[in-house]
Amino acid sequence: MTGWLPANGWQRTLEFGEGFPCPGTPDSVAAIRSVQVSLGDRSYSIHVGNGLLSKIGDYCRRLKLGERCVIVTDSNVGPKYADPLVRTLKMAGFVPNVVTVSAGESSKSLKFVGECFDQLAMKRLERRSFIIALGGGVVGDLAGFLAATYLRGIAYVQVPTTLLAQVDSSVGGKVGVNLKAGKNLVGAFHQPRLVLCDLDTMATLPEREFKAGLAEIVKYGVIKDAELFKRLERELDKILKRDANTLTGIISRCCTIKAEVVGADEFETTGLRATLNWGHTLGHGLEAISGYNEYLHGEAISIGQVAAARLSTRMLGFPEKEADRIRDLLQRCGLPVSVKLAPKKREALFDAMRLDKKVAQGELKFVLANAIGDVVTGQRVPDADITAILNTLGG
Repeated sequence: MTGWLPANGWQRTLEFGEGFPCPGTPDSVAAIRSVQVSLGDRSYSIHVGNGLLSKIGDYCRRLKLGERCVIVTDSNVGPKYADPLVRTLKMAGFVPNVVTVSAGESSKSLKFVGECFDQLAMKRLERRSFIIALGGGVVGDLAGFLAATYLRGIAYVQVPTTLLAQVDSSVGGKVGVNLKAGKNLVGAFHQPRLVLCDLDTMATLPEREFKAGLAEIVKYGVIKDAELFKRLERELDKILKRDANTLTGIISRCCTIKAEVVGADEFETTGLRATLNWGHTLGHGLEAISGYNEYLHGEAISIGQVAAARLSTRMLGFPEKEADRIRDLLQRCGLPVSVKLAPKKREALFDAMRLDKKVAQGELKFVLANAIGDVVTGQRVPDADITAILNTLGG
């Protein structure tokens, strides 16, 4: 369910005078949109728009969360947003503290989980306390996992500050950390109480990070919404300029798609939620073999989508011109669409893919496309076909 809430650009500008980085002129303000994730007594709202960080205290107070909370953030985002967030929470009657981890995928590990647990204990969090995840997908996954496991589960709020996290990882309740063997192999399902996607954080998001988020947006068009895919092709220039009105519509549409999928298949029991893994089997493998420091998640998923599109042509008769559309759109987004792997790296890729959560009885299974907007899950793909597609992607 999608709804509209009024926005007042002049009022928002005054609010950001309280300490948040100024996003620019009121002309860049878009109306706030809200999306509901329907999960019975665990339902929650996603809000997308400008000026939301300054309202977080009011939102959390309405949820009747405990006074004590911890903001989990990283060394890139914390210096920009943590202090003003602390101030606005204090004004709403909360007692906030901050835990900062190093920026990057390496923080999403059991080592950092243990260190963060010690910090939560030092901050005297209780069962009614809550965690705020302030950052991108790494922070969201880490903070969500902490919330799922500390004191056997406490509440948490997602405040994603990257485009990728706003459209994907902050929604749906999948939380976890990586092992050396693979991505997200330790985790839980733990839904947030609230998701606030403040578009003003896009003003401080590096270009590479912004483009990486576009990969997940393209994914939603491929798996569920051909019209969204066409809109991305048509309006990409506005998106790349970070036009607030365009981004609000695009982000809220992606959140709506994910909310519908999660509401229908929260725990991946029917296979519907597995459609969200389009491009991720190979993409996660690339991340793993590069030590999580060569590709951003979206960059690896971009290559994975091109591979999945080519496999769809090979296995299901997906039209080649449609596979070209996917590759061309990702390339226009400024994302990688090819990969060249030495023999040992290719062997490592297959090993990494076999450790993926989607593998069943040692068989690699992919999400493949019948058409843009229509995909099928659980498609067994022989190694020889994957090898052939890798050859077309640059060897």
